[in-house]
Amino acid sequence: MKVDIITLFPGFFEGVFTHSILKRAVDAGALQINIHDLREYTTDKHHQADDYRFGGGPGMLLKPEPIFNAFEDIVSNVHPRPLVLFPSPQGIPFNQHTADELSEKPHLVFLCGHYKGIDQRVIERWIDREYSVGDYVLTGGETAVTTIIDASVRMIPGVLGDLGSALDDSFRDNLLDCSHYTRPENLEGLKVPGILMSGHHKNIEIWRRITARVLTENRRPDLLLK
Repeated sequence: MKVDIITLFPGFFEGVFTHSILKRAVDAGALQINIHDLREYTTDKHHQADDYRFGGGPGMLLKPEPIFNAFEDIVSNVHPRPLVLFPSPQGIPFNQHTADELSEKPHLVFLCGHYKGIDQRVIERWIDREYSVGDYVLTGGETAVTTIIDASVRMIPGVLGDLGSALDDSFRDNLLDCSHYTRPENLEGLKVPGILMSGHHKNIEIWRRITARVLTENRRPDLLLK
């Protein structure tokens, strides 16, 4: 997967792709990351990337011209056209199903928003999908972009040591994951459930399924409504 990121703050991503699973994906050639500084696509001597909103009101907007220039450089001459994503509070909810789908895309382009947002004409001209990573507002789109990339890239075959471990994570079958335990068996009087040491794999699987459902009912009953 090739990923291009357009951002006002390229330094934000220093280190993000040099650790853990994302580093493994880069080293294995499963992930190629290109960071583009939006200010390099400005045309004025001050490299101004934001401006006041028409109609007044507090907050600045990212100007459309630099973003248009960036997309012209990154997207226009690439065939097939990459999928262009913009994380925003107005987007549809990003979830595991979407991450699975994006993991199969060969080329993604992300635009990181800032301030009050971006000029609507950028969305109309360039953006294929807007995604929200939660019902809250972040300082900038870089954190959301990292979240989407991380959730998607880990589902590329070969990135995780055992893809099967991801296939029973939370949100599969609209359930949260069950409780898990490791050694020691007894920690200050807190014991591992005996069924997990029974060796009876069918009963263990039933216990895990029941535990996952109870946890979901208590913490995320909305998932069960789906």
